[in-house]
Amino acid sequence: MPKAPSPVVGTFPANPANPVEPPSSATSAGVPPPAVPAADVTPPASYEAGLQELERLVNELESGQLPLDRLLVSYQRGAFLLSHCRDRLQAVEDQIKVLDAGTLKTWSPE
Repeated sequence: MPKAPSPVVGTFPANPANPVEPPSSATSAGVPPPAVPAADVTPPASYEAGLQELERLVNELESGQLPLDRLLVSYQRGAFLLSHCRDRLQAVEDQIKVLDAGTLKTWSPE
């Protein structure tokens, strides 16, 4: 019985005339990828200021109008602000538990 040809596995050469040549890419050609600016990790002045900035960023992101180069930085700043605000809320909740002898009581306006 004749043997079936084996399937071709791997990548094809970038230049069929020179099968040893590896495929070229921007990084192998010595061109670095575009720089992404770092997100601002400065904490907001207050919880309220952080929440206000976070709401503004969410509106900008949801609008779909941000330029691509600002999109990632805005997302990173928003993630930082979200974490900061959650941490502040947790710290206040922990302080309330201490003040109420370890039990969190339901607050009701009087």
